[in-house]
Amino acid sequence: MIDLTTSYMGLALKNPLLASSSPLTDSVDTIRQLEDAGAAAVILPSLFEEQMTLRDQKLDPYLSTQAGRVAEAVEYFPPMNEYNHGPDGYCELIVRAKSAVSIPVIASLNGVWMGDWTRYAKHIEAAGADALELNVYYVPTDFRLSGTQVEQVYLDLCNDVKGSVHIPIAMKLSPYFSAPAHMARRLDELGADALVLFNRFYQPDFDIDRYTVEPNLDLSTPAELRLRLRWAAILYGNLRADLAITGGVHSSADVLKAIMAGASVVTLASALLKNGIGHLTAIRTDLTRWMDENDHESLHQLRGVLSQQTVAEPAAFE
Repeated sequence: MIDLTTSYMGLALKNPLLASSSPLTDSVDTIRQLEDAGAAAVILPSLFEEQMTLRDQKLDPYLSTQAGRVAEAVEYFPPMNEYNHGPDGYCELIVRAKSAVSIPVIASLNGVWMGDWTRYAKHIEAAGADALELNVYYVPTDFRLSGTQVEQVYLDLCNDVKGSVHIPIAMKLSPYFSAPAHMARRLDELGADALVLFNRFYQPDFDIDRYTVEPNLDLSTPAELRLRLRWAAILYGNLRADLAITGGVHSSADVLKAIMAGASVVTLASALLKNGIGHLTAIRTDLTRWMDENDHESLHQLRGVLSQQTVAEPAAFE
């Protein structure tokens, strides 16, 4: 029997297929469907730094009290405590998801400045999340800010959140560091349990008819996987932290490439949004078939076989 089990951040998983943060992981019903289709764990949509800030500033109650005076203006403001559940609703989602499925539920915090990340990380841990992914979304536009200072933002976040909770912490990284290997090592030394390669940032586009800038994020394509394979293969064997690949994983072949590069898991969002939740089952079936046809009994036999440490021509990655 083919063994697809793997370990990620100390979590024993039935296979390497994780449902990444997306609208599909925003409700208990779809989380159940993801488990039934074969997801080994789910990553909830991120709780955003802006939501934590607005909650603490009590912006919603203020707007609500003004409703009778400036009703027209208030209509323009979304109810931030309801958007993406808000801080309280987010913890409730964790509790309900944990009671509905048997697979690990991984929470996500999105932002950049320290603020109350540690406080909400504790709330997330208390709600029962099995792990926490720090999705640091930062575009350094300050011309006075050096690369070293940018890196320190990530390091401080990792260090402070890691020191405030007992659940595993994954750092979701940008591919734009000047020295990714050095940055990975520093985060590993701080105790990050996993590194997720790589974040996909919203990119600005121009509407030439309306003269506006329109940030958007397209679904990923398999071509994006190559950057992630390169760095997973370079990092594998040099860190204690596990590696996860996100972005560009659409097929069983993509999963196999990620494992061979050294990843413990892959996370899928675009492929599921495009092809439906049932695509997870198809990938798992194809993965098992390929391993059987090629006489591989477990994923452990394949992990890292194409890493830089293992291949005959290590310079291929450089």
